[in-house]
Amino acid sequence: MSDGQIIAGYLAPHPPHLVYGENPDQNEARSQGGWEQLRWAYERARRSLEEQKPDVLLVHSPHWITQQGHHFLGVPHLSGKSVDPIFPNLFRYSFELDVDTELAEACCDMAADMGLTTKMMRNPKFRVDYGTITTLHMIRPQWDIPVVGISANNSPYYLTTEEGLEEMDVLGKATRKAIEATGRRAVLLASNTLCHLHFSEEPVPPEDMAQEHPHDYEGYLWDMRIIDLLRQGKTQEVFEVLPQFIDEAFAEVKSGAFTWMFSAMGYPEIPGELHGYGTVIGTGNAVMEWDLIKAGLAQAAEGEPA
Repeated sequence: MSDGQIIAGYLAPHPPHLVYGENPDQNEARSQGGWEQLRWAYERARRSLEEQKPDVLLVHSPHWITQQGHHFLGVPHLSGKSVDPIFPNLFRYSFELDVDTELAEACCDMAADMGLTTKMMRNPKFRVDYGTITTLHMIRPQWDIPVVGISANNSPYYLTTEEGLEEMDVLGKATRKAIEATGRRAVLLASNTLCHLHFSEEPVPPEDMAQEHPHDYEGYLWDMRIIDLLRQGKTQEVFEVLPQFIDEAFAEVKSGAFTWMFSAMGYPEIPGELHGYGTVIGTGNAVMEWDLIKAGLAQAAEGEPA
């Protein structure tokens, strides 16, 4: 099998509040709504994903932390309850998901061949982290597309930011080669918030949107600057200022998913589509899409118009 391709990438943040606000059957906590601008942004992203018809969703989450190497989910079917350790009052989610273990193995092997430390996660009782679950639920609540989950080894936090992001660049290139070799039509999900400065107390009730606003004006200005550059397709300029953005806005993109995704896509200089922006306990979150089919950088599914 060959001729696989990445057909789209999404900046797909993971605040558990968004699942809480939707009240899906899988989540125990009940809400009165909230964070609609982001939840409706995900609804728009879902429509795009439906048109793209991917074989697999790959998600890199900063909340599956593995300090030694990059790990990949390696069990064909996983189920259990994922609980957010910071917001257990909001997120207690019973999950079931299917893993594309063939692609996961290929990603693991290719990254190792390119010099990274990698490992397959073989524990059949593994509890998938809330970041992975939230992003996957929000982009595809039907849970009918196999996934590949990738850990964050936090190299940007233990090395310099630049050194760590260089490692994520290699991981992205390895991911692309594995996708091409296995023939998958793949969508990448960078599970990252932008400015990550946040409040230390939540309102009562948590979904009181009268209390929701950016934590930090300078961080908000940084978010708007980055989003504007991405909307214009100025990818190179974004990555030139990325270390400064990370340092000054405490941006969660430091954990690497954003760099991994763009590296795998080849850093395309194409405009990203902003589906929506909003804050969650003060953090900045953007749901954005890069459709490589519409940009002429990937092919539509067989029988579908380009």
